[in-house]
Amino acid sequence: MSSLATLAQALGVAYASGINLYATVALIGLGERMGWIGPLPGSLAGVESWWVIGIAGVLYAFEFLATLVPGVASAWETFHSVVRPPAAAALAVATAWHGDALFVLIAALLGGSLALATHTTKLGFRYAIDTSPEPVTNGVANVAELGLVASVSYAIWNHPYATLAVALLILVALMIVVRLIWRALRRVFRGNWMPKPGLMQSPRCVTPRVSAAVRSADERID
Repeated sequence: MSSLATLAQALGVAYASGINLYATVALIGLGERMGWIGPLPGSLAGVESWWVIGIAGVLYAFEFLATLVPGVASAWETFHSVVRPPAAAALAVATAWHGDALFVLIAALLGGSLALATHTTKLGFRYAIDTSPEPVTNGVANVAELGLVASVSYAIWNHPYATLAVALLILVALMIVVRLIWRALRRVFRGNWMPKPGLMQSPRCVTPRVSAAVRSADERID
């Protein structure tokens, strides 16, 4: 396989790890064990150990349950800001390890940066949905996240370029969605329910000047 394809695979692994490190390791290792993917390139073959799969699976199960609890979910994701990006960079290096030294270095730099981007996007999304006091939205987010990680972890070995391209498009779309969600939440917290006055309804807030004018009109009527 060409060095470029290996680099694309390394970036795909880093991409998924930035979203969920433990699920990525467990799924790739299990996929190799079951013969769904493989052989794994570089030093990444170490994840096929049952010990690695088991530990990663237990950590993922704990993470899945912990992130169902509002407040705990945000704290967990914040803590993993110092865990996922460097671990993703290490996995990217392990994937490209037996290739050209230049591609190994590029895999480390781009893999860590891409993992930071996916993790930061997920962090912003988690902060937004964690404002809701119920666990349903967190549960739905967990399932969707697992589906994305599983898809990338499997498809990146058979179609590295197409998978990476689609994954990057999804990342851009999620960044836009997170930005829109936070803009909407800021308006809600400020008392403005609609984006602009006159769109379906005016903002649900009354300025002191308008309030004083209304009171003055009522007094004149009385």
